[in-house]
Amino acid sequence: MTRDLGPLSAVVDLAGELIRRPSRAGLDDHEPVLAVLEAWLTGRGLPHRRLHDDTGRPVALLAEIAGGRPGPWWTLDACVDTAPYGDERAWSFPPAAGDVVDGRLRGRGAADSKLAAALFCHIAAELHGRAAGLRGGLAVLLDADEHTGGFGGARAYLADPHAARPAGVMIGYPGPDEVVVGGRGLWRARIAVHGTPGHSGSRREVVGAVSRAARLVRLLDASPLPGASGEFPLPPKLTVTYCHGGEGFSVVPDRCEIGVDVRTTPGFDARAAEGLVRAAVTELDAALPAPRPTEVTAVTSWPPYRLAENEQPAAALLGAAAAQGLRVRAKTAGPSNIGNLLAAEGIPATAGFGLPYAGLHGVDEQVDLASLPVVHAVYRQAVLGLLSG
Repeated sequence: MTRDLGPLSAVVDLAGELIRRPSRAGLDDHEPVLAVLEAWLTGRGLPHRRLHDDTGRPVALLAEIAGGRPGPWWTLDACVDTAPYGDERAWSFPPAAGDVVDGRLRGRGAADSKLAAALFCHIAAELHGRAAGLRGGLAVLLDADEHTGGFGGARAYLADPHAARPAGVMIGYPGPDEVVVGGRGLWRARIAVHGTPGHSGSRREVVGAVSRAARLVRLLDASPLPGASGEFPLPPKLTVTYCHGGEGFSVVPDRCEIGVDVRTTPGFDARAAEGLVRAAVTELDAALPAPRPTEVTAVTSWPPYRLAENEQPAAALLGAAAAQGLRVRAKTAGPSNIGNLLAAEGIPATAGFGLPYAGLHGVDEQVDLASLPVVHAVYRQAVLGLLSG
């Protein structure tokens, strides 16, 4: 199958090598997968370096192709760490197979996003030999700390004083039908709910922290949220995501913690989300007083974002897809992604457009290689258009 892809067989070969080096977030040492990429880039003379987090741990590789004329820099971004395998007994092939069967590249990371990493390296190698005629430059960010949710590679890239700040980023998530040009933001908080401790068999009636937390969950679930408004197509959403408290059957607990995830929009931002949660907390403390007031600790906040279809780099990617005869729609996503992190830095980003896939983050992850040539052509044309000014 790979012979039919011509020069792009090298993309599949590299992706297979990456898949055969397990790089599950929080489980595997990422040194083997980074070493494969470094050897590939070195063998083709592409300038690259490692990026490190505050502890000195390597979290990404950055390849940089500087053009010969002044202009903005653009970035292709793909993660090289992966989700866990889950129950390996449920897979019909080894999760680290990295092989091609019936035209499909198989294994964890095939879809998200080791094939995209290999493709972006290949595009960088293509452009390296003609860099003198290009404006600005192309960076390829290979993030080894994406699936942790910390986005350590992207953060290290933005903090690196030696890296040119990108005018825009294209993130190589899979899927042939959509280019994500926006996403809801988020505001997350831990809420410590207190109660009166005691023995569950005591004659004295007390309201424990778990009971108070249950009341708060009901208040939060009933909190009114606005609908979608303006040009942003999605409404905000509030979800209680966890509840931890108590130590046994006979003890009335004095503390219970719940987690709240609010997906925000331009019309309902982080400040509005925090106000809604604190209003519910105030109502709880008034209705069911406790020895200590309920405590809200904000954990993280990202803004919503949305690019117009004529904004870069969305326009370049959508235009290149149309030029290849593809009908690809622009989408504003419900889940947040690295685009939100970049939006907080004022950097526009797209996420998605890639090969058809199955089993992403699940069982039997794989991608259909038949469309690899057209996906390559789209990204190559988009990048060349941006670098030509």
